[in-house]
Amino acid sequence: MMLHIVAACVLAALAGYLLGSIMTSIVVSRLMFHEDVRTHGSGNAGMTNVLRTYGKLPAVLTIVGDVGKSVIAANLGRILFATLIGTDALLDPICGAYLAAIFCMIGHSRPLYFGFKGGKCVLAGAGAALCISPIVCVVLLLVFLVQFAFSRIVSLGSIMVAALFPVVTLIYWVMIGVNAPTIIFNTLCSVIMGTMVIWLHRANIERLKNGTEYRFGEKKKQEK
Repeated sequence: MMLHIVAACVLAALAGYLLGSIMTSIVVSRLMFHEDVRTHGSGNAGMTNVLRTYGKLPAVLTIVGDVGKSVIAANLGRILFATLIGTDALLDPICGAYLAAIFCMIGHSRPLYFGFKGGKCVLAGAGAALCISPIVCVVLLLVFLVQFAFSRIVSLGSIMVAALFPVVTLIYWVMIGVNAPTIIFNTLCSVIMGTMVIWLHRANIERLKNGTEYRFGEKKKQEK
């Protein structure tokens, strides 16, 4: 059984990382504009930079691609755990989805195919979370929308959601009534996912402190 658990973990992690390394923003910018989005704006390979640089359609395509790859990764992780470990094991197959999600986010931030320089994992994490626990996503989406309505700062909402994600996840799985090892595993995974997002937003946190963070709808400021 231990060998099966190790195999499931390795395969789920590998699948998540390889899928996460597919950077939709870079693919879209290269196919549509024959350039790399990372050479513009914040230098980040994320949806916000795509929106500010190229407009709505490329941003929508980026959202679809980044959410889609994380959904596929989470489902693969779940299937691998269910197949190799079984549905009656100590860890529920949903744990495989969380593990794959973590490595999908790692791939998104450090993509194998694009020089290990990627994005900030918000959409990749959101897609996986939506696949794993839609109710948790609805709660966090409401939090994001409320703060965004007041601040118009995307990064602030992302950081708030990342910080709340482990708390809401823990409450959700306790209410669902899964076994204790699964609750602990899922909560630890959500802590890792949330911490990754916050860490990758550390430059945004500094700008928030200084009052210089970009507010949605502002005119682009000339790069120094």
